[in-house]
Amino acid sequence: MTDIPIIEVRDLAAGYEDTIVLEDIDFEVYAGEIFGILGGSGSGKTTLFKCMIGLMKPFRGTVLIDGTDMVTAEGQERLDVLRKIGVAYQSGALFGSMSILTNVSLVLEEFTDLPPEAIEMVAQMKLKAVGLQAAAYKMPAELSGGMRKRAAIARALAMDPKILFLDEPSAGLDPITSAQIDELILELSQDLGITFVIVTHELPSIFTVADRVIMVDKEARTIIASGKPQELRDKSDNPAVRQFFHRRLGRTTPA
Repeated sequence: MTDIPIIEVRDLAAGYEDTIVLEDIDFEVYAGEIFGILGGSGSGKTTLFKCMIGLMKPFRGTVLIDGTDMVTAEGQERLDVLRKIGVAYQSGALFGSMSILTNVSLVLEEFTDLPPEAIEMVAQMKLKAVGLQAAAYKMPAELSGGMRKRAAIARALAMDPKILFLDEPSAGLDPITSAQIDELILELSQDLGITFVIVTHELPSIFTVADRVIMVDKEARTIIASGKPQELRDKSDNPAVRQFFHRRLGRTTPA
């Protein structure tokens, strides 16, 4: 991790139609760190996530990705900044009618001029990086939940992004599989030097992988805490923060 911001969010306000969900949002993410966005249901963490990856335009504010404002960038400038990020959604968002290898290859086919042989080689490398090389020709329905999460991360890695955004990477997984996803995140961070931005509510994951976090709150409609997870747990005097961090330590398991 460096002391150079790779993401800067300034004076951001966002919501839906006439409803403000978040306002006065200011923070930065440093190159190489694993950064967490926390909050309860309806707190706005998903709204913030969408603004950061360019899926949603805020009411006001800036989202600088490696120096370029995601909010105002258009045309080639927007394409250039989008190539610097990879996104793995909570659901995986894999194409069910295509093999895992083809899911990863599609990104390369769309955004590069590589020949088919090179595309397959790169896609195989990404699958190997997440431990799925043996499942390359399987369909998403043939994979476990944890494997689908890994496949989504492999696809997000296809363009060698500087920043990887993960939406609830451990949601719906059993404790052992969740811990394995945490280990993968740490390995990728160490081996590739990627910056991670992770939306999560899983306490074990937060303490295992996150260098720093921010917490947004539904009532306050803004950031109510920021810092190292352990410090927020042990030293925060905000009741909402204490309640979040002092709930029972345990992972969410499938119903």
